[in-house]
Amino acid sequence: MNPVETASETSSALTFRSVGKSFLAGQRRISALRNVSLDLSGGVTALIGPDGAGKTTLLRLAAGLLLPDDGSIESFGLNTANAGDSLHRLTGYMPQRFGLYEDLSILENLNLYADLHGMDRGERQQRFDDLMRMTGLAKFNERLAGRLSGGMKQKLGLACTLINRPRLLLLDEPSVGVDPVSRRELWRIIETLARDFAATVLLSTAYMDEAERCDRVILLNQGSILRQGSPAEFHSLTAGRGFKLSSPVLSNRIIQQRADGLPGTIDAVVQGEAVRVILRPDAKPDWQACFSEADRLQSESASPRLEDAFIMLLLEQRPLEKMPAPICVIETESKAALSTTHQPPIIEVDAVDRWFGDFQAVKKLSFQVSQGEIFGLLGANGAGKTTTFRMLCGLLPVSNGKLSVAGVDLRRAAAKARSRLGYMSQKFSLYGQLSVRQNLEFFSHAYGLRNRQRQQRISWALQQFDLQEFADTNSTDLALGYKQRLALACALMHEPAILFLDEPTSGIDPLARREFWTRINQLAGQGVTILVTTHFMEEAEYCDRLLIMREGDILAAGTPAEIKRLGSQPARAPADNMEEAFIRLVETSEAAT
Repeated sequence: MNPVETASETSSALTFRSVGKSFLAGQRRISALRNVSLDLSGGVTALIGPDGAGKTTLLRLAAGLLLPDDGSIESFGLNTANAGDSLHRLTGYMPQRFGLYEDLSILENLNLYADLHGMDRGERQQRFDDLMRMTGLAKFNERLAGRLSGGMKQKLGLACTLINRPRLLLLDEPSVGVDPVSRRELWRIIETLARDFAATVLLSTAYMDEAERCDRVILLNQGSILRQGSPAEFHSLTAGRGFKLSSPVLSNRIIQQRADGLPGTIDAVVQGEAVRVILRPDAKPDWQACFSEADRLQSESASPRLEDAFIMLLLEQRPLEKMPAPICVIETESKAALSTTHQPPIIEVDAVDRWFGDFQAVKKLSFQVSQGEIFGLLGANGAGKTTTFRMLCGLLPVSNGKLSVAGVDLRRAAAKARSRLGYMSQKFSLYGQLSVRQNLEFFSHAYGLRNRQRQQRISWALQQFDLQEFADTNSTDLALGYKQRLALACALMHEPAILFLDEPTSGIDPLARREFWTRINQLAGQGVTILVTTHFMEEAEYCDRLLIMREGDILAAGTPAEIKRLGSQPARAPADNMEEAFIRLVETSEAAT
């Protein structure tokens, strides 16, 4: 009999009872989950928490890929310890790196996964048609998976996961590395499954705006459930404690630095045209401690959001863990004095093309970046961002045009320019079998540091990035947030004038993201020029200027405020945020072609 029919219709989709799970790492046993209990039935539930909290372990346990050391797990009344094939038929699991076969077409991948599920060939066509319509991939059936954009790969991975019409869908960070348009399409599919097909969905995410869309949220920390409930229940924890600060004479970066220095501040982050500040329950807004009348500070209340509660609850658990100390500047600085536009350009791109055979990835691209500027490069998957980045780093030659970095023509002296550049790639690209210290030694040597200077920079990196206790740990064994710290430290060993960051915060939690951007803002304040690509639109607000690419060309350029105004035209309601402006600009461009 079909296991879908034998599984109890009245049982919960997923039940954890006092579940514990640990792993052996070298000579140490690490507890990944501790006494976890939960019960899910219908709807979409978000699993959130810092890196290493146990989210992936929980999902693998739920899928039956791991068995608990303590407690029990049931899915639709079936115990995962002995359900075997029955659980496989009821559950769809999509890991972070879904196993597509890149040399097979979309249709061939679907057929392969249908074979694995033993699907009768007679029922496949209708199922494939439904999935292709749901994911919008129908017209790409014959395209090889390896030639799909990141967003299309994620949608194909989801289609393969849905082959068996699972009643329980488990998704491990399905939108990491996906542009806003594709991310919205993924969420449309997920919400349709929950609403129209009564599927229970449990997904992990590092993005709090995604968790806001869910019916329920589970916050994990250090293997335990810290809190669970609806987004509204999380909102109530910080109600009345949020403020938006702005000034016509101070930049948001300065406002953020000053507000973050106040004793009662839990969080201060740029949000749109203002800085969002969350205060502790016993703190009162005392803006005069860091702002004068000449600053013309404006303050208004801010509605609570899930990310505020996330930050507050985690900081309560680890109050001694401090982010890099921000500078609280007392004297008034005008926006004109802080502007980078009067600085000479340190990066100049003039009518640059890049061809791969008969495919033009970048088309007559022109822009300039000033010293000390944070410049954001945005675009949908496949827009040409990474190709542009690689050309700017001297890793790819331009096909046509001129490209100058730090006063050096990259067509003539790429090696000389690279000595002034730091690069942090989207994927962790250090040497996994080398320790933290060995990676620092290798990169300092590669950048030409010798003897005393080399040792000084290694000591600086270990201390500045709080890596001392992990100095002898292999980098592959680090948590994602610490891998990111190490990667940034290696990129800064030779004190570069320009820092290239390719999707640097992809998949990391809000606390780690804030720590990262505190460091980046400090570097920019010291005159380092930052070029960053990101799919996380809130991060685009941290940039001084933005360039949005589409199909290798410039779609829009300007400050974050200018981009949002462009996204409000023609005759449309103002774009509430950068993501909405981005989606509107891309869709308007696609409709015109």
